[in-house]
Amino acid sequence: MLLYQPDGGYCYNSDSILLYGFITQFNPKGKLLDVGAGCGIVGLLVARDFPSLTLESVEKQSIYAEFARRNAQINGIGYTLHEGDFLELGSHGTYDWIVSNPPFYHEGSARSENEMLHQARYNVHLPIEPFITKISKLLKSNGEAIICYDARQFVQLGSAFESAGLRVVDVQFVYSKSDRPSTLVMVHVKKNSKSAMNILAPLITFENDHYTPAVQAIYDKAKAHSIKCPI
Repeated sequence: MLLYQPDGGYCYNSDSILLYGFITQFNPKGKLLDVGAGCGIVGLLVARDFPSLTLESVEKQSIYAEFARRNAQINGIGYTLHEGDFLELGSHGTYDWIVSNPPFYHEGSARSENEMLHQARYNVHLPIEPFITKISKLLKSNGEAIICYDARQFVQLGSAFESAGLRVVDVQFVYSKSDRPSTLVMVHVKKNSKSAMNILAPLITFENDHYTPAVQAIYDKAKAHSIKCPI
């Protein structure tokens, strides 16, 4: 998949690729919303692999919204993009699936002075509780959602999901190396579910400075090729 991105702004990284790989394990169907789409990578990759999906997205930064629309057109994927703040998203019906690689760095993290990067990275622009509450409101009664987030905030995430009527059913922690702490977690939730939580085997990214076979397989499946363009 060919993906144009703004040079000098936020560009997708391994989080988005690994999130895509995690989502595909659950064979999403129906109407899917990609929240904080950026250049569109997560939603577009999933829709490419599951062509029966109806894909919508929401992105509040106009420059990224334009790139997402362009990428959908270039790759021949049907796409409805709602430009604006997810928390203010109006009535466009409910969704079978919601996926997101949201801004998740907390306020105590080192801040970027670049406004585009700041909005894409820091959860002050999309706080956990309102974010999860909005997901719950937009999901159908048996809807499902998958997000990735800062693993160090997993407790806050779990509490917010439970309060919003979303049961965490699958969790996978990601580690850059086997002897490093986890900094990323991928979470699958279901609305109105009573399922027990399934903790998947950890996903290790690197071994001997090369991608592990599991991660390399995700990259090979994604086949994403980025081209950076002047803004």
